[in-house]
Amino acid sequence: MSTEAVIQEQARLRLSERGSRADDKQTPVRRQFVNFTFYHVRPEWRLLDERTKEEAKREFINTVDGFRRQLIIQTYSLTGLRTDADFMIWRIGYELDPFQEMSARINRTVLGRHLEVTQSYLSMTKRSIYMDKENPEHVEDRLHIIPGKAKYLFVYPFVKTRAWYALPFDERQEMMDEHIRVGSKYPSVKLNTTYSFGLDDQEFVVSFETDEPADFLDLVQDLRETKASMYTLRDTPMYTCRLRALTEILEEIG
Repeated sequence: MSTEAVIQEQARLRLSERGSRADDKQTPVRRQFVNFTFYHVRPEWRLLDERTKEEAKREFINTVDGFRRQLIIQTYSLTGLRTDADFMIWRIGYELDPFQEMSARINRTVLGRHLEVTQSYLSMTKRSIYMDKENPEHVEDRLHIIPGKAKYLFVYPFVKTRAWYALPFDERQEMMDEHIRVGSKYPSVKLNTTYSFGLDDQEFVVSFETDEPADFLDLVQDLRETKASMYTLRDTPMYTCRLRALTEILEEIG
């Protein structure tokens, strides 16, 4: 199944579930695994001769493309934006095995032997326990991550304090209402929330898609002033990622 076919299947599942709700039927919907892997190119890569590098780049591209039938894959450049990562691969799928198989094959490529994975976040989609009163459909949308074509993606892990979970649910919902109202002021920014409880070190991985980095900056600053932000334990490191074709990314690394 091609990437476009996978995306169409995601949309079909979403429409199917909405139809089932209209009929008061509960149709199980498969949740997705989501992974953000950040790569740093070792300096010795740039010392290789050009022919070796070109062959290695083609091998790497073919390896990644070979998994587009099993996974939704988006690639992003971080060249010049951070010192610990040159590019990131965003992968979405229904089983963990393709993630591991793809990573293993990358490791065996010539370029793969010159890469370091500096960070990798694993999470899953899940219905939120909080109601989005501004956009009720968003609660169900969280089961299906369908990457858009926005120029920028901002990614970071997120951990709340234990005190947050000790609060009464109604109090947490009230704070989330404020949080959502702030987010609704920035329609140019699309939020994707995924969950890592028991899967990885963080509790959530949040990613924001937008063409306007300034809007995201203002959004984050506004969220700092909400009551819920007092219960944030950790929300770093933050990664600014630029959507690029893999061929472009590999040209940037030298």
